[in-house]
Amino acid sequence: MTPDLAKRRVDITIDSKPFTSYIWPTTLKKPVLYPIVDADGLTVTRGWPIAPRPGERTDHPHHDGLWFNYSNVNGFDFWNNSTAIPAARAPKMGTIVLDKIVSTKSGAKRGELTSTSTWIDGNDHPILAETTRYVFAHEGTTRSIDMTVTLTALDHVVFNDDKDGLLGLRVARWLESPEEKGGVFTDANGVATKVAAVASIPGVAPPTGEYLTSEGVKGEAVWSTRGRWCSLTGHDSDGHTATIAIFDHPGNVGYPTYWHARGYGLFAANPLGRHAFDRKEAPLNYTLEKGQKTTFRYRIVFYNHAATTEELNREADAFAER
Repeated sequence: MTPDLAKRRVDITIDSKPFTSYIWPTTLKKPVLYPIVDADGLTVTRGWPIAPRPGERTDHPHHDGLWFNYSNVNGFDFWNNSTAIPAARAPKMGTIVLDKIVSTKSGAKRGELTSTSTWIDGNDHPILAETTRYVFAHEGTTRSIDMTVTLTALDHVVFNDDKDGLLGLRVARWLESPEEKGGVFTDANGVATKVAAVASIPGVAPPTGEYLTSEGVKGEAVWSTRGRWCSLTGHDSDGHTATIAIFDHPGNVGYPTYWHARGYGLFAANPLGRHAFDRKEAPLNYTLEKGQKTTFRYRIVFYNHAATTEELNREADAFAER
């Protein structure tokens, strides 16, 4: 992989075939991995708003590829920020700015990328320094991304207990849930976003996705439950089956994470919204004093088949031992 700083991207390939790209265009409010392509060449991420495709939902313009941020840090919203935000809301938004591509390394079965970024609040005040190491790997027809995200507080920082965070992925239309009828979803600031029901469209693969957690919870019931892993399996109109699985790490705060997994295509792990997901629990309000560090580790695996519970448990065990 070779950084193209002029185009604000680093392309990651396997055997000269696309896997994903690390991008930080001026149209986004954080760096993301986009798009993500499985070993059979199918794109598993939504195209809109970066590169729209027919039949896609056009809600939540801040859901871009795979990203890492949070909706309430010292009262500033990093999760919901996008160029679609009205000017009146901009002062309450936060932005993650790439500082540097520190290093890249390519190999036969794995590649690595390390970047540094700064979380800047709506008052143009830097509050967190981020160093993220990505490891891109493949074994047979399975592709994976390991993320190690270290945050250093540049000031007193509170991740106020909230539902919108922390590791997010917006999936392609065919991986959405066939149960999803749309509705109104409210963000951390009480701002409602309507998700329209999408009718069947000729030539566009219908949704077939189903979530499953390590605790055996399935489908729409997964939202707000906890588990060390969660998978999403579906197939396109040509019969191609894929599973995306996100694995939490025992060293992470709030392990095992809550799953902020929605039928309309948001697949997210949020360990910091304890009270937001379970009203019986006290708010976490995770706090760092100036100079303190915290690290989050996640593994995201892309299978070109319906992964079994046994496969997923083995992967979770291996990741836990890392």
